[in-house]
Amino acid sequence: MATTGPSEPYDLDAHARSFGAAADAYARARPGYPDDAVDFLVGPAHRVLDLGAGTGKFTASLAARGLDVVAVEPSTRMLAQLRAALPGVEAHEGSAEATGLPDASVDAVVVAQAWHWVDPARAVPEVARVLRPGGTLGLVWNVRDESVPWVSRVWEIAQQGSEHEMRASVDTVGDPFGAPEHVRTSFEHTTDRAGILDLVASRSYVIVLPPDERAAVLDGIARVLDEELPDGGAIRVPYVTHCSRFTLS
Repeated sequence: MATTGPSEPYDLDAHARSFGAAADAYARARPGYPDDAVDFLVGPAHRVLDLGAGTGKFTASLAARGLDVVAVEPSTRMLAQLRAALPGVEAHEGSAEATGLPDASVDAVVVAQAWHWVDPARAVPEVARVLRPGGTLGLVWNVRDESVPWVSRVWEIAQQGSEHEMRASVDTVGDPFGAPEHVRTSFEHTTDRAGILDLVASRSYVIVLPPDERAAVLDGIARVLDEELPDGGAIRVPYVTHCSRFTLS
C-alpha cells in the first residue's frame, strides 16, 4: 500500500471517506466511461446495480441505455449530486458490504472507480447475494495516460512523488465467481484549465491534505498548465479504461 510520506501511514478509511468534501468538484471534473467499456460490463443485463455510484458518472451511461438502474453510494453528499443529476434513477445509501438490496434482484453489478475502497471478504458475498444466477460483476477504472508529458508533470505534483492510484487487483474477487474476462480501451476527456484543477482537487490524496498544502499543490499545477498549455481553451486528457467482468458460478 502506498504511503503519504516517509513517516505518515496511509489511512485507507480516511481517503475512502474524503470524497463528500469534494463532491462538487468530482461531479464537475471526473470523466464518464466509453461506450465500448459500458457495453462489455453490462452485456445483456436489464436490471443493473451501480455500486459505489459516486455522483453518477457510470449511472448516467446505464440510464441513457434505458436500463433498469439502481445506484448505491455510501456518501450522502455524493448521493445528493447523483440525485440532482439523475432524478429519475432509484438511488439510496449503502455500501458494497451492505447494499440493502433483496436477494437475486439484479442481473449485473458494476463498480466504477471504487473496488479499491471495499472489503472484498464482505463485498464479494454481498454482490453474489444480490445477483441472479449467471449474473455478472464488472469492475472498471479510468486511468490517466501519463506517457503524455504534461499529464505526467501534473500528477507528479498532485501525488507528491508517491503513487496513490489504487486500481485494485482483480485477484480480490475469486469464489463464487469464475475467472475474469478483460477489456482495455482508451478515450479522451475534453475539459479546460479549471476542469484540470477540479480533477486534481477531487482526488482523495489531495482532499485529505491540510488546506495550505492543498492550495500549494493546486498552485503548482496551475503553473504547469500555464507553461505546458499556455493557449488555454479546450484540453484533452487521455485515459485508458481497464475493465474486468466476472460471472457468478
